[in-house]
Amino acid sequence: MMKITKIWFEGEHLWGEDENGRVYSQSLLWYSKLKEADETEKSDYYFGFDGIHWRNIDVDVSFESFLYEDAEPSDFQRFFLVHKEINVNEFAKIAGINSSLLRNYINGFKRPSKEREREIVKKIHEIGRSYLEFDV
Repeated sequence: MMKITKIWFEGEHLWGEDENGRVYSQSLLWYSKLKEADETEKSDYYFGFDGIHWRNIDVDVSFESFLYEDAEPSDFQRFFLVHKEINVNEFAKIAGINSSLLRNYINGFKRPSKEREREIVKKIHEIGRSYLEFDV
């Protein structure tokens, strides 16, 4: 099992180095509490058997997650992870998608087909156009 032995933060990423000197990174968008943490909170972690733990902010990052193919969110995942003001349940309703399934897509637990992803992005664009049509 791969084990991260050193970590650091740079920009929007958590970086890790394993016992063989290989370097990995993953987006902090997956870990909003860690992304928003101050330097003191970020530095208060410990290495466990299977990951890195920040007890005071209740964040756990598994060593395995550094190996995931989707260390970077896709464009549509990034949209929802950045725009927390979007109510995912309501968006799912108007997009005709089960809200639990959409959350799984957003959080990377499941992958939408390319066609489903295009449908989601199309609905995002439709909503964006409706905002642009609003005039006071």
